[in-house]
Amino acid sequence: MSETNFSQWKDFDKKFSIEEVRTEIKSILTSKRGECDTLDFYKLALSCIDLTTLNSTDTQEKGFHFTQKVNEFNKSFPGLPNVAAICVYPKLVKTVRQTLNVDNVNLAAVSGCFPSSMTFIDVKCKETELTVNAGANEIDIVIPIGDMLSGDFNSVYEEVKAQKLACGNAHLKVILESGVLEDPDLIWKASLLSMYAGADFIKTSTGKMNPAATLEAAYVMCKAIAYYQQETGLKVGFKPAGGVAETHEAVDFLTVVRDILGDDWMNSKLFRFGASRLANNLLTSIKGEDIKFF
Repeated sequence: MSETNFSQWKDFDKKFSIEEVRTEIKSILTSKRGECDTLDFYKLALSCIDLTTLNSTDTQEKGFHFTQKVNEFNKSFPGLPNVAAICVYPKLVKTVRQTLNVDNVNLAAVSGCFPSSMTFIDVKCKETELTVNAGANEIDIVIPIGDMLSGDFNSVYEEVKAQKLACGNAHLKVILESGVLEDPDLIWKASLLSMYAGADFIKTSTGKMNPAATLEAAYVMCKAIAYYQQETGLKVGFKPAGGVAETHEAVDFLTVVRDILGDDWMNSKLFRFGASRLANNLLTSIKGEDIKFF
């Protein structure tokens, strides 16, 4: 495995003050939040959800019924946008693919020894390849967090590159587990490593560790996405996941992302929420009555 001198990358060693990050987030929310706290943005948030079930107890029957709810959504809620994707473990991909009959909803799956990422890279790549072959057109992986924490940036970079290759034509979402990295400087580095290695999206969290998605991590990751676009001309998506369950929380994230990245990111091609409860809460906010559809 060849070694890359990442310290020679422009701004790889950029430093952040967490106090300044929090001050900037507060300023953004104070001045811009009202623009996103509207019915149209609730609908937008709904259309950007990766509807997720990632439980050890998930069965093929649950995968079938979970998918049927998505199939029935437009009949039950005409005029509202459906979710962006269904996200499951690899074992349920075949069932979801056979059941899903909505053209504009993608099938995402976690892979690469999710959520720990603690196995051999060859095993991770094989799982990713098998998952795509089973029908997934989006793959969510976790960076090797221990390597990131210990400063072995080369291993992180090479693993993402290898799994991007294993994805073939499927899109790759790379999970930083930002709450564990904690240090905004480290989140910045992990973002750049993932994007330069080929990530189509960078994602905050697995939802299996605390803290999960935070506005501080979102701010740093979106700044990294903006920097990467400036340097390469390429647009990478952003996905907060884990703990984003309420409408007001979704609005906060939308506000920060929109302020940093602009309206080009206000669509499911470049923005997602990894969520399960959020869909029902957004429907409740949109319809003005308690809804438990999903």
